Amino acid sequence: MHPETKKLLSNCNVCPRRCGANRMKGETGFCRSGSLPRVASYNLHFGEEPPVSGTRGSGTIFFSNCNMRCIYCQNYPISQFGVGNEVEIEKLADMMLSLQSRGAHNINLVTPTHFVPQIIEAIEIAKEIGLTIPIVYNTSGYESIETLHLLDGIVDIYLVDMRYSDNENGLRYSSCPDYVEVNRQAVLEMHHQVGSLILDEDGVAKKGVIVRLLVLPNGISGTEDSLRFLFENIGDTVYISLMSQYFPAYRSREFPLLSRRISAEEYDRAVEMLEVLGFENGWVQPHLERSW
Repeated sequence: MHPETKKLLSNCNVCPRRCGANRMKGETGFCRSGSLPRVASYNLHFGEEPPVSGTRGSGTIFFSNCNMRCIYCQNYPISQFGVGNEVEIEKLADMMLSLQSRGAHNINLVTPTHFVPQIIEAIEIAKEIGLTIPIVYNTSGYESIETLHLLDGIVDIYLVDMRYSDNENGLRYSSCPDYVEVNRQAVLEMHHQVGSLILDEDGVAKKGVIVRLLVLPNGISGTEDSLRFLFENIGDTVYISLMSQYFPAYRSREFPLLSRRISAEEYDRAVEMLEVLGFENGWVQPHLERSW
């Protein structure tokens, strides 16, 4: 392991929680993660936005654990229960090269925040051996600016969530008391680094930001406010992925406001706000479907 990686993990401030855990000595903070990256699976994935999946699939690596506690997480066995296995950094680099050899359009790092130092080292190793495809950073959006600075010039595509526009909801449903401010600063930094989405001649993403907005029932996500923020601070060129696929997974049924799927009316209001603000780039989903 590179000395810089060890240094970052010895007093961990990788995410906004700044736990200070010495992960090199077996301590684990909020994310329950140690010194080695923990991977649940890696494979070609065809369910992302069209420019990410393309025709050959996105080379997706699912990391275990998370720096959030979303009570409705659809991947909760991985994110909350830590299903997966620790791997050496060299093995993580091998996974990236394997996915590239299978024809992946990109390397798609899912829930990577708490393993950024190890991921950077793995990418450097893989690039020395021959990794050339774009790197996608697929995140729930609770990111520190300092860590994003480490990724500048390494990540090509940011696929980032904007979960809430109200901190009370961020705390209640994801254990993030300052989600809104942290998330919005992170999105602006991501856009500063890579700009709006650039596609190749086949419509596959080369570089840029895609912002995902998962519409939650009863206005919990505050989607309309998030759209206004994007329009006022970035403009109508940003690519928006407006998702209708919420369903009450994990602990959702313990919380009455999240115990049902969204209605067609709720999703249609979000689509209408897209149109009112003039956003033209991105994707919407048929109500209650995962297709684009």
